[in-house]
Amino acid sequence: MIMRASSTASLVKFRRLIWSYYRAHGRAMPWRARITPYRITVSEIMLQQTQVERVTKKFPEFIAAFPDFRALAYAPLPRVLRAWQGMGYNRRAVSLTRIAERVLREFGGRLPRDPAVLESLPGIGHATANSIAAFAFNAPVAFIETNIRRVFIHHFFPNRKNVSDKEIMPLIEAALDHTRPREWYWALMDYGAMLGRELGRENPNRRSVHYVRQPKFEGSVRQVRGAVLKQLIRKSALSVAELRRATGARGTRLKKALAGLAAAGLVRKIGARYRIKNARP
Repeated sequence: MIMRASSTASLVKFRRLIWSYYRAHGRAMPWRARITPYRITVSEIMLQQTQVERVTKKFPEFIAAFPDFRALAYAPLPRVLRAWQGMGYNRRAVSLTRIAERVLREFGGRLPRDPAVLESLPGIGHATANSIAAFAFNAPVAFIETNIRRVFIHHFFPNRKNVSDKEIMPLIEAALDHTRPREWYWALMDYGAMLGRELGRENPNRRSVHYVRQPKFEGSVRQVRGAVLKQLIRKSALSVAELRRATGARGTRLKKALAGLAAAGLVRKIGARYRIKNARP
Protein backbone atom coordinates (compact mmCIF):
# COMPACT_ATOMS: atom_id res chain seq x y z
CA MET A 1 0.00 0.00 0.00
CA ILE A 2 1.56 3.31 -1.12
CA MET A 3 0.38 6.57 0.44
CA ARG A 4 0.34 9.59 -1.85
CA ALA A 5 -0.92 12.28 0.52
CA SER A 6 -0.65 13.20 4.16
CA SER A 7 -4.41 13.52 4.66
CA THR A 8 -5.97 12.30 7.88
CA ALA A 9 -7.43 9.29 6.08
CA SER A 10 -4.08 8.25 4.62
CA LEU A 11 -2.38 8.59 7.99
CA VAL A 12 -5.05 6.43 9.63
CA LYS A 13 -4.52 3.72 7.00
CA PHE A 14 -0.78 4.05 7.40
CA ARG A 15 -0.95 3.56 11.17
CA ARG A 16 -3.20 0.52 10.75
CA LEU A 17 -0.72 -1.02 8.31
CA ILE A 18 2.27 -0.48 10.60
CA TRP A 19 0.50 -1.76 13.71
CA SER A 20 -0.84 -4.78 11.83
CA TYR A 21 2.62 -5.74 10.64
CA TYR A 22 4.09 -5.26 14.11
CA ARG A 23 1.48 -7.45 15.78
CA ALA A 24 2.29 -10.25 13.36
CA HIS A 25 6.04 -9.81 12.88
CA GLY A 26 7.46 -7.61 15.65
CA ARG A 27 11.05 -8.51 16.45
CA ALA A 28 12.28 -9.66 19.87
CA MET A 29 15.31 -7.58 20.86
CA PRO A 30 17.24 -7.91 24.13
CA TRP A 31 16.94 -4.19 24.86
CA ARG A 32 13.18 -4.40 24.42
CA ALA A 33 12.81 -7.21 26.96
CA ARG A 34 13.75 -5.29 30.11
CA ILE A 35 13.71 -1.54 29.65
CA THR A 36 15.92 0.70 31.74
CA PRO A 37 17.40 4.08 30.76
CA TYR A 38 20.90 2.57 30.90
CA ARG A 39 20.09 -0.40 28.66
CA ILE A 40 18.36 1.89 26.17
CA THR A 41 21.33 4.27 26.12
CA VAL A 42 23.76 1.43 25.45
CA SER A 43 21.58 -0.03 22.70
CA GLU A 44 21.04 3.32 20.96
CA ILE A 45 24.76 4.13 20.94
CA MET A 46 25.54 0.61 19.70
CA LEU A 47 22.97 0.86 16.92
CA GLN A 48 24.59 3.96 15.43
CA GLN A 49 26.00 2.85 12.05
CA THR A 50 25.84 -0.83 13.02
CA GLN A 51 23.61 -3.66 11.83
CA VAL A 52 21.01 -4.91 14.30
CA GLU A 53 22.30 -8.48 14.07
CA ARG A 54 25.72 -7.50 15.40
CA VAL A 55 24.23 -5.44 18.22
CA THR A 56 21.86 -8.26 19.19
CA LYS A 57 24.87 -10.50 19.74
CA LYS A 58 27.12 -7.97 21.50
CA PHE A 59 24.54 -6.18 23.69
CA PRO A 60 23.98 -8.99 26.25
CA GLU A 61 27.74 -9.50 26.63
CA PHE A 62 28.35 -5.79 27.20
CA ILE A 63 25.49 -5.49 29.70
CA ALA A 64 26.76 -8.54 31.58
CA ALA A 65 30.19 -6.88 31.88
CA PHE A 66 28.84 -3.41 32.72
CA PRO A 67 25.29 -3.71 34.10
CA ASP A 68 24.70 -0.03 34.93
CA PHE A 69 26.08 3.49 34.63
CA ARG A 70 28.21 3.13 37.77
CA ALA A 71 29.92 -0.06 36.60
CA LEU A 72 30.69 1.48 33.22
CA ALA A 73 31.88 4.80 34.65
CA TYR A 74 34.43 3.09 36.90
CA ALA A 75 35.64 0.55 34.33
CA PRO A 76 39.13 1.05 32.81
CA LEU A 77 38.87 2.04 29.16
CA PRO A 78 40.95 -0.96 27.94
CA ARG A 79 38.41 -3.28 29.55
CA VAL A 80 35.51 -1.41 27.94
CA LEU A 81 37.20 -1.53 24.53
CA ARG A 82 37.89 -5.24 24.95
CA ALA A 83 34.18 -5.82 25.56
CA TRP A 84 33.38 -3.58 22.56
CA GLN A 85 35.53 -5.55 20.10
CA GLY A 86 33.61 -6.53 16.98
CA MET A 87 31.33 -3.49 17.05
CA GLY A 88 33.57 -1.04 15.18
CA TYR A 89 33.54 2.77 15.55
CA ASN A 90 35.34 2.40 18.89
CA ARG A 91 34.92 6.07 19.79
CA ARG A 92 31.32 5.15 20.63
CA ALA A 93 32.66 3.07 23.52
CA VAL A 94 34.53 6.14 24.74
CA SER A 95 31.34 8.18 24.43
CA LEU A 96 29.44 5.62 26.52
CA THR A 97 32.00 5.75 29.31
CA ARG A 98 31.91 9.57 29.26
CA ILE A 99 28.11 9.51 29.36
CA ALA A 100 28.22 7.18 32.38
CA GLU A 101 30.72 9.46 34.14
CA ARG A 102 28.55 12.53 33.60
CA VAL A 103 25.35 10.76 34.62
CA LEU A 104 26.98 9.87 37.93
CA ARG A 105 28.68 13.24 38.45
CA GLU A 106 25.94 15.63 37.31
CA PHE A 107 22.65 13.73 37.60
CA GLY A 108 23.08 11.49 40.64
CA GLY A 109 23.21 8.33 38.56
CA ARG A 110 19.84 8.94 36.86
CA LEU A 111 19.68 9.58 33.13
CA PRO A 112 17.95 12.93 32.44
CA ARG A 113 14.61 12.77 30.64
CA ASP A 114 14.88 16.06 28.74
CA PRO A 115 16.05 15.46 25.15
CA ALA A 116 17.83 18.82 25.16
CA VAL A 117 19.91 17.70 28.14
CA LEU A 118 20.51 14.27 26.61
CA GLU A 119 21.81 15.98 23.48
CA SER A 120 24.53 17.64 25.56
CA LEU A 121 26.01 14.26 26.48
CA PRO A 122 28.99 12.83 24.54
CA GLY A 123 28.18 11.04 21.29
CA ILE A 124 24.48 11.94 21.42
CA GLY A 125 23.07 14.09 18.64
CA HIS A 126 19.52 15.37 18.20
CA ALA A 127 18.07 12.15 16.72
CA THR A 128 19.73 9.90 19.30
CA ALA A 129 18.61 12.16 22.15
CA ASN A 130 15.01 11.89 20.99
CA SER A 131 15.24 8.14 20.37
CA ILE A 132 16.57 7.60 23.91
CA ALA A 133 13.77 9.76 25.31
CA ALA A 134 11.18 7.79 23.33
CA PHE A 135 12.48 4.33 24.23
CA ALA A 136 13.68 4.95 27.80
CA PHE A 137 10.84 7.21 28.96
CA ASN A 138 8.07 6.59 26.40
CA ALA A 139 8.23 10.29 25.45
CA PRO A 140 6.16 11.34 22.39
CA VAL A 141 9.05 13.00 20.54
CA ALA A 142 9.87 12.82 16.85
CA PHE A 143 13.08 11.47 15.40
CA ILE A 144 14.30 9.87 12.21
CA GLU A 145 16.74 7.04 11.55
CA THR A 146 17.44 4.81 8.57
CA ASN A 147 14.50 2.37 8.88
CA ILE A 148 12.02 5.13 9.69
CA ARG A 149 13.27 7.16 6.74
CA ARG A 150 12.82 4.14 4.47
CA VAL A 151 9.20 3.63 5.56
CA PHE A 152 8.13 7.23 5.00
CA ILE A 153 9.90 7.63 1.64
CA HIS A 154 8.34 4.38 0.42
CA HIS A 155 4.80 5.24 1.48
CA PHE A 156 4.59 8.99 1.05
CA PHE A 157 7.11 9.84 -1.67
CA PRO A 158 6.74 7.18 -4.40
CA ASN A 159 9.04 7.73 -7.38
CA ARG A 160 10.44 10.92 -5.82
CA LYS A 161 14.18 11.54 -5.72
CA ASN A 162 16.13 13.78 -3.38
CA VAL A 163 13.61 13.55 -0.55
CA SER A 164 14.84 15.52 2.45
CA ASP A 165 14.37 14.74 6.13
CA LYS A 166 12.81 18.19 6.43
CA GLU A 167 9.96 16.93 4.24
CA ILE A 168 9.65 13.67 6.16
CA MET A 169 9.65 15.06 9.69
CA PRO A 170 6.14 16.64 9.59
CA LEU A 171 4.76 13.25 8.55
CA ILE A 172 6.58 11.50 11.38
CA GLU A 173 5.11 14.02 13.82
CA ALA A 174 1.60 13.65 12.35
CA ALA A 175 1.70 9.84 12.40
CA LEU A 176 3.17 9.54 15.91
CA ASP A 177 1.09 7.54 18.37
CA HIS A 178 1.22 9.72 21.48
CA THR A 179 -0.18 6.99 23.71
CA ARG A 180 2.41 4.37 22.76
CA PRO A 181 5.39 6.17 21.21
CA ARG A 182 7.91 3.53 22.28
CA GLU A 183 6.04 0.67 20.61
CA TRP A 184 5.15 2.83 17.62
CA TYR A 185 8.80 3.41 16.86
CA TRP A 186 9.55 -0.28 17.31
CA ALA A 187 6.78 -1.00 14.82
CA LEU A 188 8.12 1.54 12.31
CA MET A 189 11.64 0.18 12.58
CA ASP A 190 10.54 -3.42 12.17
CA TYR A 191 8.48 -2.52 9.12
CA GLY A 192 11.40 -0.55 7.71
CA ALA A 193 13.76 -3.49 8.23
CA MET A 194 11.32 -5.70 6.31
CA LEU A 195 11.23 -3.20 3.43
CA GLY A 196 15.02 -3.19 3.36
CA ARG A 197 15.09 -6.96 2.94
CA GLU A 198 12.29 -7.16 0.39
CA LEU A 199 13.18 -4.17 -1.78
CA GLY A 200 16.91 -4.85 -1.92
CA ARG A 201 18.57 -2.56 -4.46
CA GLU A 202 15.33 -0.59 -4.73
CA ASN A 203 15.91 0.58 -1.17
CA PRO A 204 13.90 3.83 -0.83
CA ASN A 205 16.70 5.38 1.21
CA ARG A 206 18.68 5.69 -2.01
CA ARG A 207 16.15 8.37 -2.95
CA SER A 208 16.98 10.42 0.14
CA VAL A 209 18.97 13.58 -0.38
CA HIS A 210 20.99 12.47 2.66
CA TYR A 211 21.95 9.08 1.22
CA VAL A 212 25.68 8.39 1.29
CA ARG A 213 27.15 5.13 0.06
CA GLN A 214 29.05 3.28 2.79
CA PRO A 215 32.79 3.69 2.15
CA LYS A 216 34.85 0.58 1.49
CA PHE A 217 36.19 -0.94 4.71
CA GLU A 218 38.90 -3.21 3.34
CA GLY A 219 42.17 -1.33 3.09
CA SER A 220 40.74 1.80 4.72
CA VAL A 221 42.28 3.87 7.51
CA ARG A 222 39.29 2.85 9.61
CA GLN A 223 40.33 -0.79 9.22
CA VAL A 224 43.86 0.09 10.33
CA ARG A 225 42.51 1.94 13.37
CA GLY A 226 40.62 -1.19 14.39
CA ALA A 227 43.70 -3.37 13.90
CA VAL A 228 45.89 -1.00 15.93
CA LEU A 229 43.40 -0.87 18.77
CA LYS A 230 43.09 -4.64 18.82
CA GLN A 231 46.86 -4.97 19.20
CA LEU A 232 47.02 -2.35 21.98
CA ILE A 233 44.22 -4.09 23.88
CA ARG A 234 46.22 -7.32 23.73
CA LYS A 235 49.73 -6.01 24.39
CA SER A 236 49.28 -2.75 26.34
CA ALA A 237 52.02 -0.68 24.68
CA LEU A 238 53.64 -0.86 21.24
CA SER A 239 55.98 1.26 19.16
CA VAL A 240 55.21 2.36 15.61
CA ALA A 241 57.57 -0.30 14.28
CA GLU A 242 55.85 -2.99 16.36
CA LEU A 243 52.43 -1.81 15.24
CA ARG A 244 53.60 -1.84 11.63
CA ARG A 245 54.70 -5.47 11.94
CA ALA A 246 51.59 -6.53 13.89
CA THR A 247 49.03 -4.88 11.60
CA GLY A 248 50.80 -4.93 8.25
CA ALA A 249 49.89 -1.26 7.80
CA ARG A 250 52.43 0.99 6.17
CA GLY A 251 53.39 4.66 6.15
CA THR A 252 50.61 7.16 5.73
CA ARG A 253 47.73 4.87 6.65
CA LEU A 254 49.30 3.90 9.98
CA LYS A 255 50.17 7.52 10.73
CA LYS A 256 46.61 8.64 9.97
CA ALA A 257 45.18 5.77 12.03
CA LEU A 258 47.24 6.70 15.08
CA ALA A 259 46.37 10.37 14.71
CA GLY A 260 42.68 9.52 14.44
CA LEU A 261 42.78 7.27 17.52
CA ALA A 262 44.54 9.99 19.51
CA ALA A 263 42.04 12.65 18.38
CA ALA A 264 39.17 10.35 19.43
CA GLY A 265 40.63 10.01 22.92
CA LEU A 266 41.45 6.34 22.46
CA VAL A 267 45.25 6.24 22.56
CA ARG A 268 48.16 8.34 23.77
CA LYS A 269 51.89 8.28 23.07
CA ILE A 270 54.27 7.85 26.01
CA GLY A 271 57.85 8.04 24.91
CA ALA A 272 58.17 5.90 21.79
CA ARG A 273 55.15 3.72 22.53
CA TYR A 274 51.41 4.02 22.08
CA ARG A 275 48.95 2.94 24.76
CA ILE A 276 45.21 2.98 25.23
CA LYS A 277 44.63 6.34 26.85
CA ASN A 278 43.89 5.44 30.45
CA ALA A 279 45.92 2.23 30.51
CA ARG A 280 48.41 2.15 33.38
CA PRO A 281 52.02 2.99 32.37
